[in-house]
Amino acid sequence: KRKRAINMAASTKTGSGDISSRPPHLEWAQRKDKVFITVLLENCKDAKHELKGHTFTFKGKGGTENLDHEVTLELFGEMDSETSSCKGNDRKFFFTLMKKEQGFWPRLTKEKQKLHFLKTDFNLWKDEDDTEDEEAPEKEDFNLDAMMSQMGGLNGAQFGGGEEEGGEEEPDSDDEELPDLQ
Repeated sequence: KRKRAINMAASTKTGSGDISSRPPHLEWAQRKDKVFITVLLENCKDAKHELKGHTFTFKGKGGTENLDHEVTLELFGEMDSETSSCKGNDRKFFFTLMKKEQGFWPRLTKEKQKLHFLKTDFNLWKDEDDTEDEEAPEKEDFNLDAMMSQMGGLNGAQFGGGEEEGGEEEPDSDDEELPDLQ
């Protein structure tokens, strides 16, 4: 009985009246001009999707139990179905949905409710204050000497080969001979 109640709640939340289908797992992320939705459904057969204005629909048969999966989402904003795209294989489908009006949304759906099958894709997520073409730190020209001179120098510390400016090595306590072990 409990499992049936969960399935009905998920179907009701997605707008589908069919109790025999369940929603697939979804992940989402956004940019200022687009939304990414990933449908995670293994061994998916007969996949169909539709995007009309505010409505995103996905249907397919698959998963470990080879069941029907369906989800219909009323999105927060309107999408451009002409420039949106889908790529997929038998494990997942990746949708790039182009927003008609640019800007960040507070959530994916129009309704402010938690959907158990919908998660945030933090691998693709960017916040409003993130720039689109941020350079990775390893791409920057990193110069320790220039940075340290801007900060007031190293105060006499040296990171060379252990030599002083005169070219002579200073004796180190580690260089002493060790006594033989008996």
